[in-house]
Amino acid sequence: WALRKTQLSDEEKEILKISFKHSNKLKEVYELSCKLAELMNTKTTRNGGIRRLRNWISKVKESDEIYFKTFIGTLEKHIEEIANYFIQRESSGFVEGFNNRIKVLKRRCYGIVDRVHLFRRISLDIGGHQASPVLIDEL
Repeated sequence: WALRKTQLSDEEKEILKISFKHSNKLKEVYELSCKLAELMNTKTTRNGGIRRLRNWISKVKESDEIYFKTFIGTLEKHIEEIANYFIQRESSGFVEGFNNRIKVLKRRCYGIVDRVHLFRRISLDIGGHQASPVLIDEL
């Protein structure tokens, strides 16, 4: 988990230090990913964001890291859309996560033919036991 976090405890920093002694590649990849996270958290304009993303891509390509190859391709292909994040600093993460929850729920509820029961199940999974059940008279 220490590799996936930016705010590290002293214990996690020590774990990373030991890991980096065993693998210089791991350290390089970790540092590049931290620079990307820092870049995305920097307050800048849309054009400034594009420029910073392109500079980061150049650094990754100079490092000959193969681990970012697919990601770099996607980033280059959609850089204009990704850079829109710098305008309002909002992402579609919530919506994507919510859609994923619905997909999982649909798989779990396969075979339920009663729509009322299905929507009650969705309400329970999304809102938890404290949420009042969704009452649907007619669909």
